[in-house]
Amino acid sequence: MRLFWEIAQRSFRRHLTYRAATIAGLITNFGFGWLRVSVLLALYDGRPVVEGITETDLYAYVALTQAVITYLALFGWFELMESVHTGEVGADLLKPMGYFQFWMAKDAGRAGVALLLRGGLIMVFFGLVFPMNYPSGLVNWFWLGTAVCLSWLVSFTFRFLINLAAFWSPNARGIIGTGYIFGWFLSGFLMPLRFFPEWVQTIAHLTPFPYTLNLVVEVYLGLVQGPDLYRALFMQLVWVVGLAILGQLVLKTAVRRLVILGG
Repeated sequence: MRLFWEIAQRSFRRHLTYRAATIAGLITNFGFGWLRVSVLLALYDGRPVVEGITETDLYAYVALTQAVITYLALFGWFELMESVHTGEVGADLLKPMGYFQFWMAKDAGRAGVALLLRGGLIMVFFGLVFPMNYPSGLVNWFWLGTAVCLSWLVSFTFRFLINLAAFWSPNARGIIGTGYIFGWFLSGFLMPLRFFPEWVQTIAHLTPFPYTLNLVVEVYLGLVQGPDLYRALFMQLVWVVGLAILGQLVLKTAVRRLVILGG
């Protein structure tokens, strides 16, 4: 655990140094968020509520989805793939900790910076410009924090799994990118899943994607409570464990076919 913490700390400090990229990302996220608000408001056509989501809730939805783009690496995470293609994976496999745990520690540091600098500031900016709702009470904030933490674990285990395609392909970016495209659609990033037909929602909930972003939004807005909330959080945990086990099985096969400098 000490080694995991040390690697996570170093990753946190490393990503903390990218101040220019952080500022540029904040401006871009806020600008696109403003555009998304304008487009999604047009769907209401004067109606105060659509599928249980009010116009005020919509501002919070856009703010949240923009805030977690970097935290959940929604637009792509290819570091593991690149380490395989450059041969750095050889050194990574020799480290005194599991390959999965090593990458989880690195991603934890990256996600921590993204949540603090990108996520928190985006929420503040949106709160200054738009009328937004916030969770009330410590209990609601606790469940929101739990959902946010588990959403990162679901995201990481999925990203780890699809990045293992690099062991089979000299350029796996297209394969991995396809996985992210499905994630945009089925996670509720493009628009709330409640706005889609029921059959689309049913298909989406057979995948891990709604448990990364959509659930966080619904917990924040108070749309899932009581037994439904507990079931949803449990399903997040199920996906984390399932994807982690699958990733370990695929990794065992992948390592057997790894060739570095002909050896």
